[in-house]
Amino acid sequence: MGFLGILEDKHMQHVPATVILSAEATTLQGDATAGLKHGKGKHADIILIPQPSEDPNDPLNWSNAKKWLVVSVIGFGAVLYAAVLSPLLSPALVVIAMEFHKDVGDITVISGYMLLVTACSGPIVCALSRKYGKRLILIVSSLFGLVGTIICSATNTYNGLLAGRIIQGGSVSAFESLAVSMIGDLFFVHQRGVFMTVIQFILGAASNFSAIIVGPIATNLGWKYLFHILIAFATFETILLFLFVPETSYIRDHRYDIDELADDKLTDLAAVEKRHADPSMMKTSSNDVIRVETATSTPPGLRPKKTFVQELSVFNGTFSDDNLLQLLIAPFAVCTNLAVAWMVIVTGGLTAFFVAQSYDMSQIFMFPPYSLSAAGVGYLSLGPFIGGLIGSIFLGATLDPLIKWCAKRNGGVYEPEYRLLGMIPAMATGVGLFAFGYMCENHFSYYATATMHGLDLFGIVCAAISASAYAIDAYRDMSSEIFIVNMVFKNLLFYGFSYFVNDWTATDGPAKVFYVFGGVSFAMIGTAPIFFFWGKRYRSFWHRHNILDKWGIRTHAEM
Repeated sequence: MGFLGILEDKHMQHVPATVILSAEATTLQGDATAGLKHGKGKHADIILIPQPSEDPNDPLNWSNAKKWLVVSVIGFGAVLYAAVLSPLLSPALVVIAMEFHKDVGDITVISGYMLLVTACSGPIVCALSRKYGKRLILIVSSLFGLVGTIICSATNTYNGLLAGRIIQGGSVSAFESLAVSMIGDLFFVHQRGVFMTVIQFILGAASNFSAIIVGPIATNLGWKYLFHILIAFATFETILLFLFVPETSYIRDHRYDIDELADDKLTDLAAVEKRHADPSMMKTSSNDVIRVETATSTPPGLRPKKTFVQELSVFNGTFSDDNLLQLLIAPFAVCTNLAVAWMVIVTGGLTAFFVAQSYDMSQIFMFPPYSLSAAGVGYLSLGPFIGGLIGSIFLGATLDPLIKWCAKRNGGVYEPEYRLLGMIPAMATGVGLFAFGYMCENHFSYYATATMHGLDLFGIVCAAISASAYAIDAYRDMSSEIFIVNMVFKNLLFYGFSYFVNDWTATDGPAKVFYVFGGVSFAMIGTAPIFFFWGKRYRSFWHRHNILDKWGIRTHAEM
């Protein structure tokens, strides 16, 4: 039994994703890890996982400044398209309904159709990004968002607004899913927690800050100004993507991906890295050098670094030789992995409950006894924004140090299940949902309801960060597909809720609605110990009985 009760596997000597993270474990491995690349400064005892190749164009070898710039641009795009677009009209639902002489539910369905397009486009985004890389897909997605925003800003009809929102839906899936999987392209295991926190904060909490802004805009300037202003930001994001986000998909020798292998052969890899670092040795022992599976035979250490102009190329070749049908099936096929299916259901379900709250906000607070304006409803989003911010800061500050501490207590060996310790504070989700429903039903102060709204988002953000980090560490080879199907599931739930949640709240009251949501939340989060204690054994089982391999579906980017 490993540290904290993680059950050891009896079938494999080395389970994929269980890795030596700390140099303290070298005493157990002889000199196996001595020749591998390590972190710098205070992380000098941390072994880099995955190991970067000697190619200067390998995204793992990019400078920290370049990585931060890429993440910042992608994060800005995620704010615009993945965080802001969906709840953009929520504070103004009643205002728009009155202008178009429609029911509030009819306006909610407009955003529902946008989310349906987002969900349906997800597998296409996944397949094309696997085949042709992420850069092309991100740029095209941003253009969809820009065009849709222009249409929404110019329309004066219900159908025109619907058309614009549908086109906007084509921009969301890439920024909601690829932004997460790119963390695995750019960062090592010991760095991912912080960046996963940033992305999940954007996806889970940043939308609430936008509501604080869009409410007053809709009240004072009119709802169309939401789109007028968004045009400038969407244009700026498209330009930034073209100039400062190179392709992050990269085909390196699979033996560098020591977090994905059952037989890591660390000693052989260390010897190969020494040869890669010495051009003369590469020439004299070319038969022994690990060959990168690409069309070029140039050793990684001898490849020239791409210039800024070369990195502006929108099309960078293909990254998989699988046909598009296989790649379209892959996001659904990964759900045959029970750990992946669990992560998708838990994070998607919890996020959907929070979105259902946003659907209800205008309905609850713009009528007596609260009688708030659209701006007032927008200001209530300050509560969940603060709750999500606190959750993000809390897990961002503790998760990476926590997994390093766990690895050291485990003899330097890291288990991805340590990430699931972040599910403990996620129990606040159910508490917040129960309290929010009770307070709204009994007309408590909106300061109190906003506080409980913040409490449930605190828990949701913790759950999303913890489960997502676990998925990307445990099954990094499937990360693109995992977060695509996660996005598809979430948006299908959002679309479904848009049809009935307002009517359900009007009929049965907010208490019953959020009691149900809270109870289901407790049940879903309560399943986390299963994957914490038995997760390593399941990773071994999956490797030995991989259904995707039997179906001929590959998720790794190798050709």
